[in-house]
Amino acid sequence: QVQLVESGGGLVQAGDSLRLSCAASGRTFSSRGMGWFRQAPGKEREFVAAIDWSGVNTYYADSVKGRFTISRDNAKNTVYLQMNSLKPEDTALYYCAASRIGTWSPSIRYDYWGQGTQVTVSS
Repeated sequence: QVQLVESGGGLVQAGDSLRLSCAASGRTFSSRGMGWFRQAPGKEREFVAAIDWSGVNTYYADSVKGRFTISRDNAKNTVYLQMNSLKPEDTALYYCAASRIGTWSPSIRYDYWGQGTQVTVSS
């Protein structure tokens, strides 16, 4: 079982930066890929970024490529999402997720989800 707790959300202005954190419980964190997703009001949840268990391989949605960076610290059981040059369209509830254990790919299945942290970007 993996429990995930996101933090770092808030209200910022367009062009600002935020860093989200996701702290994971359990002993299998370093064996799992991790991902960030977001859901805006009235929209479906969408993929934002993913990272493999080692931190070497990452993958991003086109909408955030070049602005967001996913990283992880396996010693701290934590994954991060650095968000720069934020836009109003980035406003959403951001979730982190832990993948199944196994060969990683950008489309890997996610088994565990956090409760989310709200990011609001004003224009």
